[in-house]
Amino acid sequence: MNRIVSAFPAFTAIGVGRSIPFASVVRSDIAAFQRTLADAMTRGCRLVSLFAMPEPNAPAEMPLTAVAILADDFGSLLYAGRTSIADSYPSMAADFPQVQLFERELAEQCGIIVTGHPWLKPVRFAPRLYSGPDHPSTAPSVCGDMEFYQVKGAEVHEVAVGPVHAGVIEPGHFRFQCHGENIFHLEISLGYQHRGVERAMIGASPARAFSFAQTLCGDTTIGHTTAYCQIIEALSDCRKSARAQSLRGIALELERLANHVGDLGAISGDVGFLPTASFCGRLRGEFLNMTAMLCGNRFGRDMLRPGGVQFDLDRQLTDQLQHRLEKSAAEARQAIELMWNSPSTMARLDDTGRLDPLDAAQLGVVGPMARACNLPRDARHDHPTGIFRFVHIPPATWATGDVFARAFVRWLEIRRSTEFIAGQLAGLPEGDTCSALSALAPDHLAVTLVEGWRGEICHVACTDSAGRLFRYKVVDPSFHNWPAVGMALRGQEISDFPLCNKSFNLSYCGHDL
Repeated sequence: MNRIVSAFPAFTAIGVGRSIPFASVVRSDIAAFQRTLADAMTRGCRLVSLFAMPEPNAPAEMPLTAVAILADDFGSLLYAGRTSIADSYPSMAADFPQVQLFERELAEQCGIIVTGHPWLKPVRFAPRLYSGPDHPSTAPSVCGDMEFYQVKGAEVHEVAVGPVHAGVIEPGHFRFQCHGENIFHLEISLGYQHRGVERAMIGASPARAFSFAQTLCGDTTIGHTTAYCQIIEALSDCRKSARAQSLRGIALELERLANHVGDLGAISGDVGFLPTASFCGRLRGEFLNMTAMLCGNRFGRDMLRPGGVQFDLDRQLTDQLQHRLEKSAAEARQAIELMWNSPSTMARLDDTGRLDPLDAAQLGVVGPMARACNLPRDARHDHPTGIFRFVHIPPATWATGDVFARAFVRWLEIRRSTEFIAGQLAGLPEGDTCSALSALAPDHLAVTLVEGWRGEICHVACTDSAGRLFRYKVVDPSFHNWPAVGMALRGQEISDFPLCNKSFNLSYCGHDL
């Protein structure tokens, strides 16, 4: 099924949204496995997923298997490799920071002894997913019960924020090391939203797994559901109709529009510029209502299903959507340009929360946060699936890496998403909206990437000999991007934290799963 020649002998090449027999994934010893990872990341590939699992159909006493998924954005390929972890896993985090969270997750989920990690601590304070060697530094009983990094000095003080915050916001803990107003270091502790979704997906019925996928991250319902559907379709060798792919693309870009418009309003509100904040708050609702016109739910619940979509558009509804899109897009342009034309607002956004492009690359940052650092990472362009294989949306980039760049990239994407939706509505293909599914291929691995509004969503699934989900791994873009918030705030004033944090607008539950 997979005839792609791999550029890395210790890994197997696989197309995005495709499945291959798990046995065809190259197995190597841990030294060769890590040499390949190091070589690939040095050559510009990214680690999009790293997780452990029992070997399918192997005796329970066998060591766990680590599986890594690499992305070659220039070649539009993914690479999968595996290795056995009998005793320990030597850390690569000191040389490749994008690995550090994945290694901490290996220790927490599986009790794997990760040796040499610079700051091994829990990721979600969650119970183990699989048994493994005892390791004293994993999963304390109390969420947030851990040692925090401290900067020593007579005039250095510590500020703790959260996990309970003012207003309606999810819980997360932020620990600042400051000298006066200047931030030396920020450490972020999450895990309060952990629901155990990956454990629940194992062996779940199709209906139950679909429900979990839709609720992985509420404001990214379309993004995560698209990824899940593509996984199931890859494992069942299902081909979607052109109409279904177009409707999925419309839903995904409406989700992007609603959240980007809402974020620009929130950024404007954080600096006290109320005209844009007020207008964008209303306009976010307009775009959410357009999603409700598609499927009856403002966040896109039940719009998609494996094989296609559950709702179609008739001519009258298409015309209504076109009219409302045109009207709301024009109003969004007016509201957002008010912010760009406000000197006092621009003074607050410029050079605030600057993330260095080199740091962004080393941390493996994705989505608008990466593109604001002039890293053109966009799965719609680099690893296109569905309608994006036929309709090109160029990545929107900016070079300064500050709050302004993160806001302006959103504005560029609003314009491009609007053009895309208008084009699809004007030329919606004829045909069915859903294709039949066959049984999931047994003992297979499938990987897909979807460019959600926050960035790259990665889903990986492995099936057992009966075709049931044996392992399901989800990497939300927030998992990659939370460490970048701490880096962007170094050297900033602590009063800039709310603005900088809002300019990232990362998910707690998407990270915690």
